[in-house]
Amino acid sequence: MAICLIHHPHPLQIMRKISEWLSGRVFRFVHENNLVYNTCWEDPRIDKQVLELTPEDNLLVITSAGCNALSYALTGLNHVYAVDMNPRQNALLELKMSGIRNLDYASFFQLFGNGRLTGIKGIYHAKLRGDLSPWARQYWDRRVRKFFDGKRKSFYYCGTTGAFARLMNTIIDRTKMRVDVHDILNAKTLDEQREIWQRLRAKLWSRKVKFLMNRDTILSLLGVPKAQRKQIETQYEGGVVKYIQDCLDSVFGTLPIQDNYFWRLYATGSYTPECCPEYLERENFEALKGGLVNRISTHTDTVEGFLRKHNGTISRFVLLDHMDWLSFHPTALASEWDAILSRAAEKTRLIWRSGGLRTDYIEPVSVKYHGKETTLGEILTFDMEQAKELHKLDRVHTYGCFYIADLNG
Repeated sequence: MAICLIHHPHPLQIMRKISEWLSGRVFRFVHENNLVYNTCWEDPRIDKQVLELTPEDNLLVITSAGCNALSYALTGLNHVYAVDMNPRQNALLELKMSGIRNLDYASFFQLFGNGRLTGIKGIYHAKLRGDLSPWARQYWDRRVRKFFDGKRKSFYYCGTTGAFARLMNTIIDRTKMRVDVHDILNAKTLDEQREIWQRLRAKLWSRKVKFLMNRDTILSLLGVPKAQRKQIETQYEGGVVKYIQDCLDSVFGTLPIQDNYFWRLYATGSYTPECCPEYLERENFEALKGGLVNRISTHTDTVEGFLRKHNGTISRFVLLDHMDWLSFHPTALASEWDAILSRAAEKTRLIWRSGGLRTDYIEPVSVKYHGKETTLGEILTFDMEQAKELHKLDRVHTYGCFYIADLNG
């Protein structure tokens, strides 16, 4: 008699699989249907120091919110190709570019510095709409008033990262931390800042906040894919919550807050003229309006897809944390690097960040370079010392590591 033994998974295994499936669905829904990033969360001060941009350089950057693409253009490089799979991110950069071309500085700062501009619908139709691509026009036709004419809500509390910022501000208000937040943003010295942070830290990390920070839904709002979360969990002792705690300790305990426009924005909903991205400074606004903004073009595509269509060479690549997204898809990762190498100029430099402490999955990637089969480890030279030192100064400080790589000729 044949006996058939049927293995029944443990209920916890089933729940874990369901949770992973749901988190994947949530992440895809968030990224395929929403504006995710309303501001860039990579520090361009560090990027520009590393990239050493010249008038001969062409640069590819993943668009995100477009702030850093504008910052790179201020160097006078030849061209910035802003590439993003999410057309909403490119639509945001297009709106900024149209505003630079068609608005005065005061109006532009109200729009993207304060995150709101009274009468934006009329201004949009009269001055901004005609400068947009058809897709961006259709997108902003339906949303410009909702996003920028809110009497109580800033644009920077819109989009999915904005929804997270609203949630955190609700927690700040309900737990009576607002005075401490105000004080730390106005601290004059690092010692004063550290003292206030210790008070804030004790109030912030309640059981409820720790629970929220460990949820896939919340991480999806912040644009953290499952692959990146797994890297943090496997490489960082203490997992996601400890990772975030240590990031905040670095931001508020070791780095001066006076020019940290990244964290000020989400705590207050606006920038100030003294603490804002470079494109919002008056002198830089005028330089962009004077022609530098025309050195940027937007492209809705994957990095690989854009490069396969592109005819010229690119000497600088800013890949954000994109490598993390592909880390669990080795075929796609290799294919993208083949495309990068096919368009790379001589003396090409690439930078990227990671949620993990290392991207050791990069070096073994098999690629074809100059007609020969090789690995990325054989053709890239990494400046780990400089990257490590600059990473300590990163004002955002939400990434685990920073990479600088030069392509060997």
